[in-house]
Amino acid sequence: MRPPANPVSRRAVMLWLLEGAFWSVILVGGSFSLARWIDGDRWPWLPVWAVDHIWWLPVLVGVLTVPAAIVEPFWRYAVHRWELSGDVVYARSGWIDRQWTFVPVSRIQTVDKAQGTLERALGLATVEIRTASHAGSSTIKGLDYGVAAALAEELAWRAEELRDDAT
Repeated sequence: MRPPANPVSRRAVMLWLLEGAFWSVILVGGSFSLARWIDGDRWPWLPVWAVDHIWWLPVLVGVLTVPAAIVEPFWRYAVHRWELSGDVVYARSGWIDRQWTFVPVSRIQTVDKAQGTLERALGLATVEIRTASHAGSSTIKGLDYGVAAALAEELAWRAEELRDDAT
């Protein structure tokens, strides 16, 4: 099976880098707070060696999350693709697990485009394609706003045309 033809926007890498940085800061900050709490209260039910070396916790969390937050956006960019062919929307996504989604245009019930705060700042959007079955639905993230708007309009038009032909 060939990959879908269209990549997401290159600006999606920046979006995913910012999201990864945000969650890395949250996790390292949370582990720092936890380490401070454990060290201050000297939790008696923890082994002494763990309490004595608790300050390694935020270091370990940082060593695990920061590289992942840097690598993940580039990996996702290499994987995320989409394509609209005659009567099917084909999308591939994921960075650890991969999902290939085929949505027949004739099954589409709604097409939405959405923008979060960071997406809006970067000129990106997400297209959400809904069918009656949750398993048949698809989301394409990281599209340029203009591409997302055109795709949503084209899908809505094609779905309407196919519904009119079926009646």
